[in-house]
Amino acid sequence: MKKIFLLLLVGVLAPIAAMAQGSIKGKVVDKDSGEAIEFVNIVVNPKGSTAMAGGVITDEKGVFRIEGLKYGSYVLTVSYIGYQNTTREFTLSPENKHAYFKQIAISEDNQMLNEVKIEGIRSQMKFEIDKKVFNVDQAIAATGGSASDILQNIPSVEVSTEGTVSLRGSESVTVWINGKAQGLTADNQGDILEQMPAESIERIEVITNPSAKYSPEGTVGIINIVLKRDRKAGYYGSAQAGASMYDTDFGGYNASANINYSSGKIDAYANISYRERHHRNENTSYRENYYGADTTYLDQFGYGNMNGRNMFTRAGLTWHATDKDHISVDLMGMMGNPRRSNEIDYKGGTLVAGERIEDYTRLRTTQSTGQMLMYNLSLGYKHEWSTTHWLDFTASRHHWGNSNRSEYVDSTFRGEMPEYASYQLQENTGSNIDYELQLDYENTFDKNHKLQAGYRGTFTRENSPVSTYADPAKQQEIESLYNCFIYNRDLHALYATYSGKAWENFGYQVGLRGEYYAVTTDSRHKQDGTISTHPEKIDPVFQLFPSVFLSYQLPNDNELQVNYTKRVRRPWGGQLNSFQNITDSTNIQFGNPLLKPEYSNAFEFNYLKSWENHMLSISAYYRTTDDIMQRISYLQDGIMYSTTENVAQSLSSGVEIVGKNRLFSKVDLTTTLNMYYYKLDAFDFLMPNGQNLHGDASEDFSWNLRMMANVGLPKSWTMQVTGMYNAKSVIAQGYRAPNYGLDAGLRKQFKDGKWSFSLNGRDLLNSRRFHSFKWVDGEFYQDSSNFRGGRQLSGTLTYSFGNMRAKKPRKMDNNGMQPEYSTGGDGLDYDM
Repeated sequence: MKKIFLLLLVGVLAPIAAMAQGSIKGKVVDKDSGEAIEFVNIVVNPKGSTAMAGGVITDEKGVFRIEGLKYGSYVLTVSYIGYQNTTREFTLSPENKHAYFKQIAISEDNQMLNEVKIEGIRSQMKFEIDKKVFNVDQAIAATGGSASDILQNIPSVEVSTEGTVSLRGSESVTVWINGKAQGLTADNQGDILEQMPAESIERIEVITNPSAKYSPEGTVGIINIVLKRDRKAGYYGSAQAGASMYDTDFGGYNASANINYSSGKIDAYANISYRERHHRNENTSYRENYYGADTTYLDQFGYGNMNGRNMFTRAGLTWHATDKDHISVDLMGMMGNPRRSNEIDYKGGTLVAGERIEDYTRLRTTQSTGQMLMYNLSLGYKHEWSTTHWLDFTASRHHWGNSNRSEYVDSTFRGEMPEYASYQLQENTGSNIDYELQLDYENTFDKNHKLQAGYRGTFTRENSPVSTYADPAKQQEIESLYNCFIYNRDLHALYATYSGKAWENFGYQVGLRGEYYAVTTDSRHKQDGTISTHPEKIDPVFQLFPSVFLSYQLPNDNELQVNYTKRVRRPWGGQLNSFQNITDSTNIQFGNPLLKPEYSNAFEFNYLKSWENHMLSISAYYRTTDDIMQRISYLQDGIMYSTTENVAQSLSSGVEIVGKNRLFSKVDLTTTLNMYYYKLDAFDFLMPNGQNLHGDASEDFSWNLRMMANVGLPKSWTMQVTGMYNAKSVIAQGYRAPNYGLDAGLRKQFKDGKWSFSLNGRDLLNSRRFHSFKWVDGEFYQDSSNFRGGRQLSGTLTYSFGNMRAKKPRKMDNNGMQPEYSTGGDGLDYDM
């Protein structure tokens, strides 16, 4: 199978030497001074069409060049901030393959330079063939917030109180930063997203059915967080400071600064942010345990605080060694010291004729402190034969390290006197190192045919030792709770996709990805001072992941898309670790070293209709998944144990409707309605304690609604309001109750354009809680809820600086200009 795949890949790569048919080259100058202008936008469209045949920006000499154009008539559009748009027409043919504009002189737009008014609001959402893109750099409601706050305002995305991200109701989603995992796993994802400042994010890309170019990891798709990296002439930057509060409690403060610099040879950027955050958390749980004719209950209420200081920094530099060769280095880092305190009150007893008879009370307190360090270093090289034909190589190293010290004090009372008390000190350190190599090749032969191919290798090394003691001085180690989990994973992938058009309105993309996956684990335990090893090697697997995308362009701006992909969700390190988490001694969690990957076949149908001020998108999806991994629970000796199992097969189908409406030229409304059907087959298997756990088949229809309104107000005020509602949904062994929320924000842009102020409120109704019910007939019934943060109010002041574009050229005589346009078979041999 491997040989077949490699032969297919070589066969697809064979035609990469195909030659382009024609080209256009020219130079843009200031009409008054005659000097060249860099970073001017150049767009080429076929005459009479809005489709883009090519595009580029001018270099430091004002020169542009676009290749790969088919023979025909074109319109060239020149645009630049502060200047009037200028158009030129040209024709390419076998006799005249190349067009040449000696000089295109553009004039300043005096009206724009004298007074700039914001007459509209930047659209926050756009559609591409394989993804939805949400521009969030102007999201008021998340100003001063975190990446988690941003994600909670993205349609079909949800973030739990533990920081777990889900898409279309499923947690089987991959989260990337700048198109790469960069060390994000389910272990650290919540911490990183909570500490990453929202103001560093430019856009969120939601890829619900990725092609073979992308990793197949995550059965419902990929969420890609793209960080800001402006490319503007000269320099540009901003400084920001803000503070927040939760109800009447202080919520923290933040400060950040960033700067971008661009010239013809170098693009550079730097960003630094400091944040201090204070969160409240609260959880309740009521459980009934059934023992034959007896029924006991456990009622608990927990509350606490999560505090932390962290610093986030990014910097990068790209050196344009030549017009075709670009070398880059990028660094991202984060460090912090999270602190948590928690207190849980328990009441336990017996149920007699529906009445609670209290037998005991318990109090459990937790104090945790920690240190966290994360960094990612990337080195890149890109060679461009043209703007549509290039090779890009990246090598990166990602490191995530954390250390935590937690103290648990547990006291049990019968009446007024304590019956017994226990103390535990737990120390754990974690290290996650990822190495990644990526090579991408792309060749657009013409506007209708494109080849993409590449390789990606990721090599993960995790180590997470945990030690527990019965005294503060660490003299009495509890060896039964010692664990050191080592997780190594190697993944090699090759992919190729080919895009084309069979007819004028019918487009297609076919792709194939092959992945070789190998995992080894070692769970180490201690007894009598001796550490024993328990290595496990998961048999290496080679899998093929095909993808097919079809699109048909109908008249009057209607478009149909149909696609199919095969996806996988592999267990991550923490899910395979059998170590038991004793944070709450009545609810113990542990991993499962026997977990298998779950595989999905996903089909999606999209319809897109555009009007001048409105857009409607309808996506219907159907997904089947084998060996689905879900959290399950069982009762033993009055303690609830939770782990992850491959429970059964599932089916998920639904319709996602997205509408964008521009109303009264001042209101931009985005509405998303997701309606879905979910079915989980019955399951029956043996648990680690010897119990036979059975779950009945369950099915459910659920839906969620999200609406975001951006409103332009007088005197440079802007308002943003976001509301959401999630209906009841099925989970393993039960269901989750509905929840809803409301966020709002205001922004004021001052007249000088340098200062702005934002005021925003999150969870204004204090309603963003997670409430779930679980039960097993004859075993237990549990009602639990939790929330983090609650109602929040924050304000942020921003100062922007920079020249925004290159310095205006000095005046000079412009007489005697030569003719600006010529064509010829070898018209590219000239110097500017």
